[in-house]
Amino acid sequence: MNFLVIFGCLALLALVRLRNPGTLGWAFAWLIATYVFIYFGFKVPVPGSVAAIYMAIAIGSLFAYVTSSRERMEGFTGPIKRLVMDPSKRIMLVLVLIALPVLAALNVWAKMNVPLEAPAFGRTIHPAPPDTITVHEQEISLITADNPYRHYETDDPDKFKEHVENGRRVYFQNCFYCHGDGIAGDGMFAHGLNPIPTNFTDQGIIPQLQESFLFWRVAKGGPGMPEEGGPWDTAMPAWEKFLTEEEMWDVVTFLSDFSGFTPRARGEHGEGH
Repeated sequence: MNFLVIFGCLALLALVRLRNPGTLGWAFAWLIATYVFIYFGFKVPVPGSVAAIYMAIAIGSLFAYVTSSRERMEGFTGPIKRLVMDPSKRIMLVLVLIALPVLAALNVWAKMNVPLEAPAFGRTIHPAPPDTITVHEQEISLITADNPYRHYETDDPDKFKEHVENGRRVYFQNCFYCHGDGIAGDGMFAHGLNPIPTNFTDQGIIPQLQESFLFWRVAKGGPGMPEEGGPWDTAMPAWEKFLTEEEMWDVVTFLSDFSGFTPRARGEHGEGH
């Protein structure tokens, strides 16, 4: 996260609380702070469609709060009525009426004049992973690493099922929003991402990749994608910051179990390590 932006938003809200500008000023301050937080508060940009959804939720919440009592509604509409009806505020009213269409026109102009540029390099769907990665201060060799729970599939099927179910929990708590209920890359936010999330039901994904490759992509997310894998307009975080190593291996295990595909064994011919 961009903590400087977050601090600025908190400072704005604190200032509003101290100055007590009324319901109208309070609502606009929260709307501005929410917009700045969503669009500029994350180092990895939030996809436009996702940001629009959260802004709509914020606007709906503010509307519900403002209209929840007659006093709040009066505090919101009162300054607007005075601006329109008070002759002493005519100059301010004129400035507002001029500023609104000008701002709308500038917004349209800015969106129409975004330069279209081809990628500076070709994108590799499955870029080569590094030889080693560090996860939770532990160095993992992606060349030799195996799923530490895969052996339970034959040694202890009940224990293996526990890891699959834990992976299912992790997936549906964190991943299905983009990758979809059926792990097909068609989640509710998928249309806002470029490229779209991985479709794990595709025969060219899990059967072609070692589990260590999948673990790397889960652990490092979009920020860990090599340059040859770009451009990535993705919201996928580095899940190592939120999940344990066991949870990440379990979700990899769940993906292969749910899809019915067997990951490529170490040493088999295919993409990646």
